[in-house]
Amino acid sequence: MASTNPISRFTNLELGCQPVSHNQEVSQSSDENLHLEEASRLFDEGLFEPALRSFAKVLEFNPQNTTAWTRQVQMLIELGEFHEAKLWADKALERFPRCPELLATKAVALARQGDLAAALAFSDACFEERGQGAYLWLARADVMFARKEKRADYCFEKAVTLAPSDWRTHWQASRVFFYYRKFTLALKSAQAALNITPTNGILWCQAGHCQVELGMTALAESSFQHALDLNPRCDEARTALTQIKSTNMFTKLRGYWNRFTSR
Repeated sequence: MASTNPISRFTNLELGCQPVSHNQEVSQSSDENLHLEEASRLFDEGLFEPALRSFAKVLEFNPQNTTAWTRQVQMLIELGEFHEAKLWADKALERFPRCPELLATKAVALARQGDLAAALAFSDACFEERGQGAYLWLARADVMFARKEKRADYCFEKAVTLAPSDWRTHWQASRVFFYYRKFTLALKSAQAALNITPTNGILWCQAGHCQVELGMTALAESSFQHALDLNPRCDEARTALTQIKSTNMFTKLRGYWNRFTSR
């Protein structure tokens, strides 16, 4: 992760309730919505670091926005900053102790840090608060995978059932599968997302990364090139294509091995 420091962001963020006029409230609401839209767009493009900063901007205008708090934790998890994600979740839960989405994100952060008992407890808690939505089940699956429990499959199925036509659900499922080295399942989920939104470059990148890990070098090259055709500014696709050209035999053999062991 780059130089962004979530802890310093807490220090600099004004979370107090200062009196504001009606015109200021309208202006702040407009700015909040603009930053939220921008942050969501960046997330959809897989640009997690800029999205992290944009969600922080949302909180500057409205520290009561639970979506922004939740997304901040999710971005840190995507960036591999699990310790910081837990700290951010703790800070958010001080304000919103019964928010199901925040409880779920903390469960994921704990699971990826290896605190499996606490992860399960927080995952249980998010459903005890009658939380609904596909993300809660994806988070549950993440915890189940970390615990090496077969119930993870049911959780993924539940998430997809709740949002079958939402490409983000399939994309996020693919990223969870990929993190736990279930590359065949990750590719299947990426392809399901592409069936819904075939012109989304970040999904072609996700499919390409899965294909690389499965030794499908030619298909991966095609996927990354397609991503680059859709978005010529996609550095992720350009970098991946360069790496593919320097792929050695050991990497290819590892891919073949993954194909048989990552189901």
